[in-house]
Amino acid sequence: MANGSMPAGVRWRLASAVAIALSVLMPGLQPPATAEPPSYNGLALTPPMGFNDWQHYRCDITEQTILSNATALVTTGLARHGYNYVNVDDCWMASQRDADGVLQANPATFPHGIGWLAGQVHRLGLKFGIYQDGGYRTCGGFPGMYGHIQQDADTFASWGVDFLKLDYCNQPTDQYPGDSPAQVAKIVYAEVSRALLSTHRPIVFSESAPAYFCCTGPNFTDIMSWVGDTGNLWRFGDDIQPSWSSILTNYREDNTPGLAAHAGPGRWNDADMLLAGTAGTTPTEQQSQFSLWAELASPLLLSADLGSLSPQTIAMLSNQDVLAVDQDPLGAQGTIVHSDADADVLAKPLANGDAAIALFNKSATARNISTSAGNAGGYRLTDLWSHQTTETTGTISADVPAHGVALYRVHRSKASWPPPSVAIVPDVSGTRVTIGIQNNGSSAISDVTVGLSAPPGWTVRPATQRIPSILPGHTQSVTLTAIPAPQPPGTTYTTLTVQTSYRTLGGRQSLAGQATATTVVPYPSLAAAFGNVGVTDDNNTNPPNLGPAIDNYGETFSAKALAAAGVAAGGTVSSGGLVFTWPSAAPGQPNNVVANGQIINLSGSGGTLGFLATAGFGPAGGTGTITYTDGSTQAFTLSAPDWTFAPADATVAVSMPYHNVAGTAPARVTTDIYRSTVPIDPAKKVASVTLPVATGGSGLSMLHVFALAIA
Repeated sequence: MANGSMPAGVRWRLASAVAIALSVLMPGLQPPATAEPPSYNGLALTPPMGFNDWQHYRCDITEQTILSNATALVTTGLARHGYNYVNVDDCWMASQRDADGVLQANPATFPHGIGWLAGQVHRLGLKFGIYQDGGYRTCGGFPGMYGHIQQDADTFASWGVDFLKLDYCNQPTDQYPGDSPAQVAKIVYAEVSRALLSTHRPIVFSESAPAYFCCTGPNFTDIMSWVGDTGNLWRFGDDIQPSWSSILTNYREDNTPGLAAHAGPGRWNDADMLLAGTAGTTPTEQQSQFSLWAELASPLLLSADLGSLSPQTIAMLSNQDVLAVDQDPLGAQGTIVHSDADADVLAKPLANGDAAIALFNKSATARNISTSAGNAGGYRLTDLWSHQTTETTGTISADVPAHGVALYRVHRSKASWPPPSVAIVPDVSGTRVTIGIQNNGSSAISDVTVGLSAPPGWTVRPATQRIPSILPGHTQSVTLTAIPAPQPPGTTYTTLTVQTSYRTLGGRQSLAGQATATTVVPYPSLAAAFGNVGVTDDNNTNPPNLGPAIDNYGETFSAKALAAAGVAAGGTVSSGGLVFTWPSAAPGQPNNVVANGQIINLSGSGGTLGFLATAGFGPAGGTGTITYTDGSTQAFTLSAPDWTFAPADATVAVSMPYHNVAGTAPARVTTDIYRSTVPIDPAKKVASVTLPVATGGSGLSMLHVFALAIA
């Protein structure tokens, strides 16, 4: 490949929006001014950090749960790094107030009371937070604050509360006829804000009202216009769930246009809790969430069993360079300055004139992401995860793993130059792996060796290649072959490790990166692709493999209700002339496919291809492909409505009066499975069906396919 050219990847030159965000690095430009006034109560001048029990424990909490996690903040050393709030969420209360209207702790789970618990937390050198709701009752059904606002504020102050999270379930809109929901929210939250101030105890106020109207429309716009005048931070979107898709949802919501303008000292957009140390996400994904939340100036509230955190997770959360980005006193929220379907670049100005740059790989494969800070001279570039400082003439480039984030602090270079910044630029096409080595510094590198390693069973040849030298601002590439080992059905992403070493004026340097090989093997049947639980027994709604279930919250079809509708495991469902075989899986076992581009072998001919499907948090759907035995293909659209709401034109194949909810009573609401059909060429024979990569109106939307049939 010729000097100066580059393999496939993502490369942008930052336009005017980036020039503003990086104006601290450019001569003659000034850093952006903070648009919002300071904290309304003088508190939370940097984003709060600490622990909240909700994401990990839900309602399964006791005073010992809270104390053990508070203690772990201290013993792990996280408290020394600023994680000092210990916040109790919903379900701490008794079901009723006492005779005087005073809130009571649940005597079974918090026998010593909340005042005692707060005192124990304070003795550890930490701060204590509590949960309430601005409506009639909390989301868990416990007494809400409405009608007792000043009384509850005084109670919290007497207990030594330092932080109040105010949810907004069961809203009192009936008390304000003629007012919009946003106007009612303003009345309630402003009254609570005044009540907290009147206690004369410093209490950080977290408001959840924006989350109930996220993230567009007049109510959301109205709420965002005043929420910083009454509180210190606010939830604006979905409850975080232990999955990568949920991280992406909250990240996208935090990048709602205009939202960053509301952030500043004492006024924070809260993207919800960190998933570090919990199941459901990989270490790379947890590090990415931490990096992104820091770039976005979000509060950093952990929700895990902190006593079980691995040393690696503790080290990640203790990265002072990343924490300094989140806790930067300027209080600016980083913003997306360039974006495509697979990658984002974010920029965040910092108080000392530096800038934090995040290169975010949203895709499932490793890729190079490259951007430029301009040509106004050189810069020092500190990788906040490797802690390596290099020199660049303006290009900021990294080989970023799948779902990974490269996070840099960019300083205008002064005095002596560090080694040149070098990036790996991988490109995998079939068995051909092209690896570019990009020199972004102002001096040449020489004697470059490039190697590739793969998992056992793979064949790589040659093992290494050599490049004599690479001039400043140029890229040189080598090509190797990686032959895969046999792969299971489905799409498999295999990480290939790239190693390179090179000589600079300062001596020998080395760099590692990744390339991702993608192999796609068809499933022999739809059942072979099952990976999600859709049906549970009414008496056992929490099997170990429940997974995200139908709606990502642990809700499933009831086996009893399904049987009452005439559907049994291994039986048939007849609808519209199609006869489907219902999965033979027992309750609690995987019995459906979450459509995500799987290729399913299917043999048959006829005029109609049918699907039994439903959508959680729907509707959801997308475009798939039918492949015939003669090699020809046909695109089709598959969609399904939400499983608990069937529009008038929906074709319901199975309808039930209720469904199961993990750990609680069944939900008495109609739940449906739908029939969707696609006309096919009757003169041809079907060989396979590629399911769509389904999307929907919510980041939690999932399209579930239970059966296929041809008629």
